[in-house]
Amino acid sequence: MSLLQVIQPAGWAAPKGYSNGIAGPTGSRPLAVAGQIGWDAEQNMVDGGFAAQFEQALRNVVDVTSAAGGTAEDIASLTIYVTDCHAYLDQISAVGTGYRRAMGHHYPAMALVEVAALLEPEALVEIQALAFLPATEP
Repeated sequence: MSLLQVIQPAGWAAPKGYSNGIAGPTGSRPLAVAGQIGWDAEQNMVDGGFAAQFEQALRNVVDVTSAAGGTAEDIASLTIYVTDCHAYLDQISAVGTGYRRAMGHHYPAMALVEVAALLEPEALVEIQALAFLPATEP
């Protein structure tokens, strides 16, 4: 169970698929997850186009979070960089399915930014994250 607190301003319509704000618990350990792209553990880009790369990049974010002792529910924020916003919108159903496979029904604060290119020429999406992990004993 996540200790993150969803922040929803009074009178605002509830967003669909993300949260307007997330607060981490006092005493938690912040984890910054570097931008992850749609490649596997051997750095081979997954087949299947945008939606497949999106899901793999998100799974990579969750794997890094897990390696630090957290879960998908500890992720407070995602910044999603795409080379083509239209590819994201055109495949939104498949993206949503992949999102739920990787993150369940946990919706952190998110931003999606279109960029001219990513460092890896084959990459169509890169996802950066901020998580708040349970405090560890000193």
